Amino acid sequence: MRRTERKMRLAWRGVNQRRRVLLTAILTAGIALVNIGAQAQEASATPQIVHRDGRSALLVNGKPFLVLGGQINNSSSWPTTMPAVWSMMDAIHANTVEAPVYWEQMEPKPGEFDFSTVDMLVNQAREHHLHLVLLWFGTWKNGEDHYVPEWVKTDPEKYPRMIDERGEPVQVLSANSAANLDADRAAFVALMRHLAQIDGSQHTVLMMQVENESGAIGAVRDHSAEAEKEFDGPVPQVVLSAMGKSPGTWRQVFGFDADEYFQAYSVARYINAIAAAGKKEFAIPMYCNVWLEYPRGYQIRGHLLPGYDYPSGGPVQSNIAIWKAVATSIDVLGPDLYSADRGFEKEVMATYNRADNPLWIPETGSNRAFGAEFFYALGRGAIGFSPFGTDQTGWTFAPGSYPHTLAENYALIGPIDAEVAALNAEGKIQTAVEESGATEETLHFGRWTAFVGFGTRQPDGETHAPGTAEHDGRALIGEIGPDDFLVTGINCRVTFFLSAGQTGHMQILRAEQGSYSGTTWKPERILNGDQTDRGLNFRSDPQYVQLHLGTY
Repeated sequence: MRRTERKMRLAWRGVNQRRRVLLTAILTAGIALVNIGAQAQEASATPQIVHRDGRSALLVNGKPFLVLGGQINNSSSWPTTMPAVWSMMDAIHANTVEAPVYWEQMEPKPGEFDFSTVDMLVNQAREHHLHLVLLWFGTWKNGEDHYVPEWVKTDPEKYPRMIDERGEPVQVLSANSAANLDADRAAFVALMRHLAQIDGSQHTVLMMQVENESGAIGAVRDHSAEAEKEFDGPVPQVVLSAMGKSPGTWRQVFGFDADEYFQAYSVARYINAIAAAGKKEFAIPMYCNVWLEYPRGYQIRGHLLPGYDYPSGGPVQSNIAIWKAVATSIDVLGPDLYSADRGFEKEVMATYNRADNPLWIPETGSNRAFGAEFFYALGRGAIGFSPFGTDQTGWTFAPGSYPHTLAENYALIGPIDAEVAALNAEGKIQTAVEESGATEETLHFGRWTAFVGFGTRQPDGETHAPGTAEHDGRALIGEIGPDDFLVTGINCRVTFFLSAGQTGHMQILRAEQGSYSGTTWKPERILNGDQTDRGLNFRSDPQYVQLHLGTY
């Protein structure tokens, strides 16, 4: 910190008053972020999740990082298909790829490990200057046991499946079986030990997803002998405390919800044991993705029944409290958000954006209907965003095709991702998204108010407003100082005013269009006249403006 303070004093000399204001804001944020990092692990640059003042950040090499990701298809982590992955990542301007690691491939025989796929992913990601989020397809994939090794699938006596209420087995390994846990945990520990050896200092791998959409499809809970004994016993204190309940058996305490809550406890305990063991080998952030409980009218399959409409026991909305109390080695619960209903999207983001849980969207759709969702997430402090199916293997996108709206979003935010991540960690980012029938939005920044209108004033003077044909206008404003803002967007117009109750008259003291070189702002031209009289106009080509406001 003494070196930092000395640099501050040296940098202070010779700068004008406006530059002093900006420098103060930037250095103050920098010191705050140093303090965030020190809270977690002072001397380590290992990726980590940190929390401060109700906000969270993903730190990479000690600095906030924003994941602009793409999750590839389930069967794309192979040498023959990865070229179609990297071409897609280039097309969408991603900085991170989510790729699965398959238990069945990695441990074809008990205790014999093949890390060739892992090594390929890490090495090729480095060659393409991308980060990785690895997805452990172990006990669970979409609430079933698709990716467990053959030697597990063919030995149900040793590695038992769940038993449903009729006494029949279902295609899900029992979370109440010590043998199942031991097998998965041993494989995951071997994976994390190997990653520590090949990536401990380079930080290509940012996070680990532990299992995939865990829980059970085919039964609400396990009815095996081991599970029945636990179910008939007392509810553990950790669950009682989390749910604000008095002691009793599961049925006595939770009534109708007892089966699902018991399954949630069983799955969370199982996954926590795996994550805790893995972190002893390589302590990078770990998360679980969530097949959500969709409300009536949005669900994919029929009625809403746990175990049938969504995996029973997973970290769905109603189970978050149990998961947070039991799975303490899981840093993030991330919703897989497949809904074009913007109200539901906002509701889910609000539910998972907690002081103890960063907002992270590990899966979502990649078509135009989901374009606004990225800006919703940024405006709620998200550490990252990663639509599913982003490769050109032909399953979702053919060679040469790609999700244009996603690419447009990443092309806009990619050049300023470090600034957005740092400002978001301090709660200094707000976004506006065009809604059908709503062509304007107002954002409040204390002394200043920003009015965002969708549609832009064109060079020929024609105004394409109010609104856009595709309802795809979006804006991002970062507060870099009390009177200073970073502004960008797509198909929108941004105008600032003094907030109600303020005295004087607003004026733009300086409007600089520019870009960043690293974290240094490089002005390219000063805007004025037609470019500022009716607000700052942003079309589809990336543009960035720093505004310095004042009064007269």
